[in-house]
Amino acid sequence: MNAWPKYPLIYEINTWVWLGELTREATRQYTLASVPDSEWDQIASLGFDAVWLMGVWERSPASIAISMRNEGLLADFRLALPDFLPEDNVGSPYCVRRYVVDQHLGGAKGLAIARSKLAERGVRLILDFVPNHVAHDHLWAFEHPEYFIQGTQEDLIRDPHSFVSVNGRVYACGRDPYFPAWEDVLQLNAFNAGLRDVVIATMCDIAEQCDGVRCDMAMLLMNTIFHQTWGDRAGRVPEVDYWLQVTPAVEKKHPQFLFIAEAYWEMEWALQQQGFDYCYDKRLYDRLEHDTAESVYLHLCADLPYQEKLVRFIENHDEPRAAMTFTDQRARVAAVTFATLPGARLFHEGQFEGRRVKLPVFLRRRPDETVDQNFQRFYYTLLETLRSKDFQEGEWELCERIGWPDDDSYLNVVAWCWQKNTDRHLIVVNLSANHSKARVRLPWTDLVGYPWQLSDPLQTRVFDRSGDELQVSGLYVELAPWGYHFFCCERNWSS
Repeated sequence: MNAWPKYPLIYEINTWVWLGELTREATRQYTLASVPDSEWDQIASLGFDAVWLMGVWERSPASIAISMRNEGLLADFRLALPDFLPEDNVGSPYCVRRYVVDQHLGGAKGLAIARSKLAERGVRLILDFVPNHVAHDHLWAFEHPEYFIQGTQEDLIRDPHSFVSVNGRVYACGRDPYFPAWEDVLQLNAFNAGLRDVVIATMCDIAEQCDGVRCDMAMLLMNTIFHQTWGDRAGRVPEVDYWLQVTPAVEKKHPQFLFIAEAYWEMEWALQQQGFDYCYDKRLYDRLEHDTAESVYLHLCADLPYQEKLVRFIENHDEPRAAMTFTDQRARVAAVTFATLPGARLFHEGQFEGRRVKLPVFLRRRPDETVDQNFQRFYYTLLETLRSKDFQEGEWELCERIGWPDDDSYLNVVAWCWQKNTDRHLIVVNLSANHSKARVRLPWTDLVGYPWQLSDPLQTRVFDRSGDELQVSGLYVELAPWGYHFFCCERNWSS
């Protein structure tokens, strides 16, 4: 295939659950090798550039045993799946025993067939990589203890939730510095030269099997953060940062390989400089959920080259379902917002149907939920519209919005536009629970002298406007709470 598109549409699938549901519906066992062509056709028909098959690597029996002793996790399992059975827990996909495709899912051969099926349809494949930790029963823990942060018997006695004994050695459990340790994983030492070499080899092997990786909690491995987390336990800080050593080495052998970082703590820009093609934009998600429209507007004032390397989303396996986080109309305006901004756009399987249950990643199945047909039609129309050339290759620009001395509701409104030759779109959103109005100034300089037709495919509305008025005064908009306009803008040659 050609180079990656500038603004890829990515579809995340919980692989184990997805195959299980295909199996249940067909009453035969499906693996990645035997997924019906109709399923791949359906995914490709929605216009996705890549599928992220989440959770294909071999999971850890040790992890399952540990999680079954964790009352907090068991409560989460039962909350999501009221009829939960012990066999429903197949282990965390982020507690990797081996970077080998699980045989239950079809093994390496099954993955190769799935990748080929996707490639035939012009769709790329993304997999996971977990750089920070591995399972207790990973081979490295027995053969290469130097790859890990180690502890002492005193550490184990003092803090048995943060340290564990494996094969007669005490290892630190993996951790995010702001939360308790994850008891089912062992902490790798990002400063160890031998580990970095084997990570490069592992990543090159993964790159033979897919077109890109989503790197779990990528910022944890950065020299500054790793040193702050582990201090002297990690040893001397290397001169070269972890990712600055890993990403170029992999890309040297696989130039088209894509690196996506799960990133938080305002480390997105730094990770972009260290080789990542895209980084999570969790700040946009948080602003859409908790903050004002003005905070979203200011977020979108960032330099365009930075924004173009962000992954926009309102749902993934780590976040609650969008249909639960946002009310019905608010979910629509949030979807229009993230899906029409520059950068990669990430959609989650089940998002289109309005699923509401956030499933713990340990589980092999999920509860049945009724499909929201209206929501599904909305998303399918949105995806169809995103195929326009301006959304794929065009120029994006944030629009100025203005109000009146006695009415500051314009601050609830955010607007932006796209243009590629004659393909143009204008997006206007009211990110508030208040009725709001504004005038939106368009950056296009060729409006004067022509009538313009503004059509909204998501809401089947059409408006005719004078180009002279648009140029001089801007577009007047009046929006209901959480309302939006998704305008395709065309000269009305018939007038």
